Amino acid sequence: MSNERKRREALVYHSKPKPGKIKVIPSKKYRSQTDLALAYSPGVAHPCLEIDKNPDDVYKYTSKSNLVAVISNGTAVLGLGDIGPLLGLGDIGPLASKPVMEGKGLLFKIFADIDVFDIEIDTKNIDDFINTVKNIAPTFGGINLEDIKAPEAFEIERRLVDELNIPVMHDDQHGTAIISGAALINALELANKKIGDIKMVICGAGAAAISCAKMYRSLGVKKKNILMFDSRGLINVNRSNLSPEKKMFSSKNTEINSLEEALKGSDVFIGLSKANMMTKDMLISMSKNPIVFAMANPDPEISYKVAVKTRDDIIMATGRSDHPNQVNNVLGFPFIFRGALDVRASKINEEMKMAAVYALAKLAKEPVPEFVNIVYKEKKLSFGKDYIIPKPFDPRLISTVPVEVAKAAIDSGVAGVPIENWEKYARDLDARKGTDDRIIRLIRAKAKLDPKKIIYTEADRLDVLKAAQIVYEEGLGIPILMGRVDRIKKLMKEIDFVHDLKIIDLSLEKAKGKIKRFGKILYKERKDKGLTLSQAVKFMRARDYFAAMMVKVGEADALISGYSRSYPEVVKPILKVIGKAKGVRKIAATNLMLTSKGPIFLSDTSININPRYNDLAYITLMTSNTAKMFGYNPVIALLSFSNFGSSDHPMANKVKRAVKFLRRSNPEMIVDGPIQSDFAINKMMLKNKFDDSRLGTQKVNVLIFPNLDAANITYKIIKEIDGAKSIGPILMGMDKAVHVLQLKASVEEIVNMSAIAVIDAQSRKE
Repeated sequence: MSNERKRREALVYHSKPKPGKIKVIPSKKYRSQTDLALAYSPGVAHPCLEIDKNPDDVYKYTSKSNLVAVISNGTAVLGLGDIGPLLGLGDIGPLASKPVMEGKGLLFKIFADIDVFDIEIDTKNIDDFINTVKNIAPTFGGINLEDIKAPEAFEIERRLVDELNIPVMHDDQHGTAIISGAALINALELANKKIGDIKMVICGAGAAAISCAKMYRSLGVKKKNILMFDSRGLINVNRSNLSPEKKMFSSKNTEINSLEEALKGSDVFIGLSKANMMTKDMLISMSKNPIVFAMANPDPEISYKVAVKTRDDIIMATGRSDHPNQVNNVLGFPFIFRGALDVRASKINEEMKMAAVYALAKLAKEPVPEFVNIVYKEKKLSFGKDYIIPKPFDPRLISTVPVEVAKAAIDSGVAGVPIENWEKYARDLDARKGTDDRIIRLIRAKAKLDPKKIIYTEADRLDVLKAAQIVYEEGLGIPILMGRVDRIKKLMKEIDFVHDLKIIDLSLEKAKGKIKRFGKILYKERKDKGLTLSQAVKFMRARDYFAAMMVKVGEADALISGYSRSYPEVVKPILKVIGKAKGVRKIAATNLMLTSKGPIFLSDTSININPRYNDLAYITLMTSNTAKMFGYNPVIALLSFSNFGSSDHPMANKVKRAVKFLRRSNPEMIVDGPIQSDFAINKMMLKNKFDDSRLGTQKVNVLIFPNLDAANITYKIIKEIDGAKSIGPILMGMDKAVHVLQLKASVEEIVNMSAIAVIDAQSRKE
């Protein structure tokens, strides 16, 4: 992907369909006049009066308990520095930093379910900045300081921590320190070195470097064994005009003049400076089992490839996601604030930071969930040189790190409220995980493990081509593009899709030979059903017939069609060519709905208008198998207007017979019905009314509808009203991996369905 294309994509991402990355949404009902009267005047007066009597009730009646301010003055934005002067546009640092602060807010939300307001303050004056933060602090449960340059950052954080009674943390200082501290503990264990004996060299002396050095000292590294370098060289006692922070690490060693000299025989190198500060010779001069944390971004102090090639005994971490052991601040700040907020901590103290360090170090030694292996394309991650800290998308982070942080807050006396049941707290934390993105990441990661050839029948449609481009560039699959070649090439140029992919244009002369060959194959298979050779050849001039035959004969592994035509129109030719899988009575379709209350499969959403009881049972079995493919243990409800035989209507009896069939043929299956949809979804309603249901208190994740009307209408209503993402329709029961889109599917939906098609094709190779 070209740099210009990356730039355009980034700008589109931040501007479309709405500018920015975060928004405010209501958390209470607001539809009726009664709702509004409670939300505002006169009802709002009552919580105001309660808060007036007891200020702590602000946490009970407002969003303060889950609201963090991400605050910056834009003086150290990413690696850009003070953006305003850099661009020569005057002092616009705060404005230009807003996309970064919104991004930080996004990370808070998706990793720890914390709401954020980003606030950009237009001042470089320390007192003005501090006073502004103090004046707005009553709004928030915590303050995350971001992208503020040193040395001002030190004083700002120190004073705000002292003067406010809510958690304050400058992530640029402490985030890297906490994550790398955890990594250091584990690296030293693997290197068989004692922390009190090691010689450490730190390249860099900014806010992050100073904070890291403080953390390492707290962990046991001796001050005399730390050599810290800034742009002027070694920070030692002969240096004048040192900041108080640098003086803390001023070495008595005045004989060493260069980084090269300092690294001879050293055990640990900490890089928080810029690219290429360490050479191969410097690395070679380090002690046995050297530990190198080269954390400059985007390019580390020494290339990862160069480093591991130079020393096979190295234990290395970087700031990059494309190498093992990424020191990523997202492992820390969302979960630290989560724990601090949940006990209403008055500050984030050293005990809480240290608790996060040890929690992360411990987690890296525990067995890794298969989900993480799949997402990161690993066969089996386990504690070792290439895995010394957890991965950012490890779902266990939210139920482990906040717990330890909260315990430390309580034990150190800064917590405002206790936690009575720690097991329940961990479960509540686990429930905060975002399921939709996790599932999509899992699907795409599984596809990347073994990409397959996907033929797109309408690649001359812009959205389909865009999706194919994403599929190719993300390594999900290998697109085969079908359509008018001139149109495809024109569109490819417009979207900067420059890769040399196979294009099939059935209108060209060179396609005629294959059309005839495919026609003969179809004729041989269907001549006993009255199909003539000329008819078979004619069929092959149509895209869906031709593409389906490519999959059938192995020239493609999967097929995606249906973007611009009705579902039945597309399914019929594919069914004629591909046919049903062996033993399948009926094909069917399921949609995986990623709703606000969790994922749920709905069937049959696209194929069978009014299935008989036995067909309904087989649809249930296929859906159950599909749910298992996604890693779910199916808990299945067969829906009806009737509850468990309350009606003798044929529609209800059909469902009843299907359930009886399933229980007889699959006694291990968790299934019940006929049941009304609200009872199926609401566990308390079900328990109170039908406590003997086989569904028990388990969360239903598969809904089987009695007919197509009910299923199709429901999934589309959920999609529009709930805002749920829909993955599907996923065709079930076909002999090959072929999938049909809903009319005018979005680019994201096409990409997701492409990943599904690849996974489907993978399963058929096993």
